[in-house]
Amino acid sequence: MRFTFDTIPSRVLFGAGCIAQLPEETDRLGAQRILLVATRGRRELLERATTMLGSRVAGTFDEAVVHVPGAVAERAREYASAQRADSILALGGGSAIGVAKAVAASNNLPIIAVPTTYSGSEMTPLWGMTEDGTKRTGRDARVQPKVVLYDPELTLHLPVPVSAASGMNAIAHCVEALYAPDANPVTSWMAEEGIRSLSSALPVITETPADIVARTKALYGAWLAGSALGTVQMGLHHKLCHTLGGSFDLPHAETHAVLLPYAAEYNLEAAGGAMAIVARALGGGDAPSALYAFGRRIGTPASLADIGMREQDLERAADLAVERPYPNPEPVMRDGVLALLRKAFEGMPPRTLR
Repeated sequence: MRFTFDTIPSRVLFGAGCIAQLPEETDRLGAQRILLVATRGRRELLERATTMLGSRVAGTFDEAVVHVPGAVAERAREYASAQRADSILALGGGSAIGVAKAVAASNNLPIIAVPTTYSGSEMTPLWGMTEDGTKRTGRDARVQPKVVLYDPELTLHLPVPVSAASGMNAIAHCVEALYAPDANPVTSWMAEEGIRSLSSALPVITETPADIVARTKALYGAWLAGSALGTVQMGLHHKLCHTLGGSFDLPHAETHAVLLPYAAEYNLEAAGGAMAIVARALGGGDAPSALYAFGRRIGTPASLADIGMREQDLERAADLAVERPYPNPEPVMRDGVLALLRKAFEGMPPRTLR
């Protein structure tokens, strides 16, 4: 019981219908010229927020895309400056929140986030940006959203495949938080509870997408997962996902879903205690097999080949993944990483022991 626990506070409003408190929260923050950031697919939510905020809206940037390309981030920054924005409202998933963070870091603007997926980015000071085929990530307190509104009603129409993959993304945050070098009892509790909440909610959502109880439980799990992610260091799993996304343009959440059982297998012996907690939260067995089986149950992609990875790129991906050192329970070695990627490419069930 000896640890350091650093947190960056966010004000969180949680519950069905809490989007109605958006005007009050912008007033509380003193926001007068708000830049709305979203993807083009969130037009209805953008219009709703514009109606709610009225003259407070300084402009709308709807070009957010996955992996935050540098050119998109630069256009968003320039637009924010031109509109004299004093704050940002991010509406949607990790793409919108990621672009909002890119603007916040350079323009020093506070973020209000209204997440509509389970990505968890809204609860972290972590940022990512892709330039020249490489995704860079970092940690900056300025990009942590000041206010987050979790309204499960906004997730009711999230397509089932997106819900499942996004939920597995959140579970990945929890798994790595459990074996992080700076894990502590609080983050470990968040991680285990996050896995338990998501693993009970996602199967219901795949069968009954409009189940508000399941949607609420999943969003609660995503909040816990994001909170854990933002407090500790991530390891091999997240490094691989950023590598495959930034350098090979694989979809973010689906890449998390595919790789997670294999990253757990890679770390099984070196992080036995953490893996036992993962297995317990999933209902028993060993963690890699339980994660693999859960993915098949909720219908996430089974292999890297299924989501567009080319076999001839596996060697280069392994090279990129070991270029810089980062914390991980099992030493990160090129041959081991390549073996992991080959298994994930084929979608082979993981073994209990390597």
